[in-house]
Amino acid sequence: MIGTLSALYGTAAAWRRAWYARDPSRQRRLARPVVSVGNLRVGGSGKTPIVEYIARMLVEEGERPAVLTRGYARRVVRDGVTVVSDGTRVIADLDTAGDEPLMLARALPGVPVLVGADRHLSGTLAERRLGATVHVLDDGFQHFALARDVDLLLVSEEDLADRPMPGGRLRERLDAARAADAALVTAGYESAADRIGRAVGVSPVFRVARAIGVPRTITTARDSVVVPPASRVFVATGIARPDRFVADIASAGWEISGVMEFRDHHRYDARDVERIAAEARAKGSAIVLTTEKDAVRLAACNLSGLPIASVPLIISIEPAEEFRRWLIERIRSGSPSAIRNPQSARP
Repeated sequence: MIGTLSALYGTAAAWRRAWYARDPSRQRRLARPVVSVGNLRVGGSGKTPIVEYIARMLVEEGERPAVLTRGYARRVVRDGVTVVSDGTRVIADLDTAGDEPLMLARALPGVPVLVGADRHLSGTLAERRLGATVHVLDDGFQHFALARDVDLLLVSEEDLADRPMPGGRLRERLDAARAADAALVTAGYESAADRIGRAVGVSPVFRVARAIGVPRTITTARDSVVVPPASRVFVATGIARPDRFVADIASAGWEISGVMEFRDHHRYDARDVERIAAEARAKGSAIVLTTEKDAVRLAACNLSGLPIASVPLIISIEPAEEFRRWLIERIRSGSPSAIRNPQSARP
């Protein structure tokens, strides 16, 4: 039964993509170029750090990017557009922005971040009022309503053996990847990234490299924290793929005394903080480590007496200069990327 439902889901997703591909006028186009960052898998693919990386790169190239995002798990959902940052200051809170948009707004000073279901409306506002010269569309691979100039797809080894929901974690069948303009593959080696790119039929292929930075306090100052190697640390997360973060912490040389996991986008309260503190103390932990995304939500709590720090994830897209040249050429060429039917996109 699950296999049948997955097949039906995959067929419905393919039909929806093909419906847009048959008539490009069904999409709305912004005046400025759109770079879409998306994936096939539900949750936990690392899109947000990639969006931040690309936005920083565009700023370095003299552009004024705006980030357009849906803003999942917001407590307060308003009609129209919520401006999380206007490029000069952060003007929305956690309830109205959502954790990932607020994290991006704080990490990208000078870059407007806008939240709303209608990404065309968000982009129009960014162009007319905030001076945007290019847009970075967060989680855009299946958002066919908005035309894009570049479609970037995050892919990993796990996607190759997966299947559509509900039997798997894919939003579309694997052959939908062929509609992407480039694959961003999370892999330890270039050869592995190339192999995965060939498997999904996408070229060019760029490798996503991951590293973790120095832990920082969960305060406005965001001061760095020295956590010596081999220190006993307790890990607390509320993200979609905690296993990757836990592996990153272990690879940094810290001894993990315990792990407490919450659901993705979990809104922490005083009882959660007490549970984390009690468990960390019971395990003899020197400090609690969490993600930057969790830090946005934990900062709303009273953390006095709890030694806790967030560990930033540092992303790069390799080869860095090759990717930079390729992307800038695409967005400045004026050649839009049409929604394509994967069947017609086969080489």
